[in-house]
Amino acid sequence: MAEPRDPVTELREALLEIKDRNVRVEREKAWELSWTRRLTIGGAIYGGAWLWLLNLDVQRAPLQALVPAAAYVLSTLSLPIVKSWWLRARFK
Repeated sequence: MAEPRDPVTELREALLEIKDRNVRVEREKAWELSWTRRLTIGGAIYGGAWLWLLNLDVQRAPLQALVPAAAYVLSTLSLPIVKSWWLRARFK
């Protein structure tokens, strides 16, 4: 039969688990908001759109491929504003 654990030890272990989780959550949040992530996704969208437009024989495909990539990047810039508005409206 297992020995009963010290409540203080249990609390310390629980606190350490919470701190570790908070570090992971903050890192994930930093990645979600990073320009590296935005530009990587925007670049992938640009490349995919360019290839698709080239396949369709669209004139000035490299320039026209900027439209969806720029739209994605611009949409990510508006999200913090929309999130702030939503939080205020939702949790008055």
